[in-house]
Amino acid sequence: MTEVRSPRGTTQRHETMTESAVRLRRDIRRARKQGRAAVARRRGDRLADLVAHARAASPYYRELYRGLPDRVSDPTLLPVTDKQKLMERFDDWATDRAVTLAKVRAFTEDPGLIGRRFLGRYLVATTSGTSGRRGLFVLDDRCMTVGSAVSSRALASWLGPLGVVRAALRGGRFAQLVATEGHYVGFAGYSRLMHGGGGRARLLRAFSVHEPMDRLVAGLDAYRPAFVVGYASTIMLLAAEREAGRLHIDPVLIQPAGETMTPGDIRRVANAFGTRVRTMYSATECTYLSHSCAEGWYHVNDDWAVLEPVDADHRPTPAGEYSHTVLVSNLANRVQPFLRYDLGDSVMLRPDPCPCGTPSPAVRVQGRAGDVLTFPTGRGDDVSLAPLAFSTLFDRMPDVELFQIEQTAPATLRVRVVGSRGADAERVWQRAHEGLTRLLADNKLDEVVVERGEEPPVQAAGGKYRTVIPLAA
Repeated sequence: MTEVRSPRGTTQRHETMTESAVRLRRDIRRARKQGRAAVARRRGDRLADLVAHARAASPYYRELYRGLPDRVSDPTLLPVTDKQKLMERFDDWATDRAVTLAKVRAFTEDPGLIGRRFLGRYLVATTSGTSGRRGLFVLDDRCMTVGSAVSSRALASWLGPLGVVRAALRGGRFAQLVATEGHYVGFAGYSRLMHGGGGRARLLRAFSVHEPMDRLVAGLDAYRPAFVVGYASTIMLLAAEREAGRLHIDPVLIQPAGETMTPGDIRRVANAFGTRVRTMYSATECTYLSHSCAEGWYHVNDDWAVLEPVDADHRPTPAGEYSHTVLVSNLANRVQPFLRYDLGDSVMLRPDPCPCGTPSPAVRVQGRAGDVLTFPTGRGDDVSLAPLAFSTLFDRMPDVELFQIEQTAPATLRVRVVGSRGADAERVWQRAHEGLTRLLADNKLDEVVVERGEEPPVQAAGGKYRTVIPLAA
C-alpha cells in the first residue's frame, strides 16, 4: 500500500496495481474452488454494480436504461450497444466527464504518448479496423489489472510446473508481435510497462509486425524468446519461415491472438516449432474475454465477462449452432462500460462439458479470420503480407472512415475507401494510394498494381465488412 496526503493533511492508503493484481488472483482462485455457483454470484454482483455505476455517471446509459429495474444482474434485460452507437455518443458514454472525443483524438495523434496515462489515469487504445470501422477506447487501471490477473492464470494452467521450469531455463523472455505505429492495445500496454520499468519490463520485447520478414526473423533469432505472443496471421508467416529453415527460435509456448485460427493452422504452428500452442479470443473492448484449452475450445473468463451468442434479433442461439453475432459485457472497465456490446462475430457455444475439464462456457469462433495476401515477385518466390499490415496502415490515416482491400489478380489490389464526413475524397484516396505503394515497396513488391474502387466497400453476410479479401476468396 502507498500513502498520500489529502488536501486536509490526513493520510490515505491507496492500493497499488501490483497489490490489486495479487488480491484479484486470490479472489479468482477462491471463486473457482467454491464452484460455479460462486462464480455466477460474483458475475451477477459485478454486472449489477457496473450497471448502477453506468446509470449514475454516464448520460448515455442513464438515457438507455431508463425504465429498467433498480438492480440488474441479468444481462438479457439490457439493450444492445455497438461500436457505431457508442462512438456517436462518445462524450455522453464516458463515466468520467473529463473524457471527451476531442481530447482522446488529440492524444492518439501524438505517437510520443503511446502507453502514457491519458488525463493521468487511463490507457487509450484504438482498434485497427479489422471490421472496417475504427474505435477509440479508454481503459482504466481496474480493467488492465483484471486482464493481467486473468492472463497470468491462463498462462500458469497452460504451462504447468514443468513448463514453468522450461521457460525459466530459456530466460523467461516474451516476444510480443505488435503493431507499433499506433495506440493499439497490445503496444500501448507494452509501452506503459516499459515506461514503468521493473522486472517484467526486462523480460518483454516488442517486435513490429510492420517489419519486413527477413528483419523480423533476424530479430527473433537474436532475442531467443521463451514465449511468442502476437497476431495469428504473423505467426503463420513465421511458421513458414521455421519450416523453410530460416527461423531458429525454440519457444516453450506460442500464443496467437487477434485473428481466428483453424485447427489445421494450430497443428501447423505446433509442428513447425515443436511446441505448445494456445490461443486467445478477445478484443480491445475486452482483452481477457477467453483463452483456449488443449481441446481447441475457447473458455470464457466468465467471472469478469459475459458472452452471449445471439441471432439477428439478439435472441439466444442454441448451443451447438453458430450465432449471427455475439454480445459481450466487460465487467471490469468502469470509465467506458461495454455492456451487451455487439462484437460482430459468429460463435458456437459448446453443448456439453469440455473434455479438458474446465467448467466455464466454451465456444468456437467462426468470425474474425485473418486473411494473408500472397503476391508473386517474379524472382521465383512469393511474398505474403498479414492483414494487420493493411488495417494498421489505414488506421493511421486521418479522415478514413471505412476501407476494403481486395486482391483481384495475383499482382493487383482494388482499394475501396470511404472518407469521414466533410473530408476531401481525392485527398483521402491520394493518402491511401501513397501509403499502400510505400508499404508494398518496403516489402519489395513494387510490381503490384493499386487500383481505385469507385464502388463502396462490400458487406459480408450479417452486415460486417471484410477489410482484406484475398484472391478467389
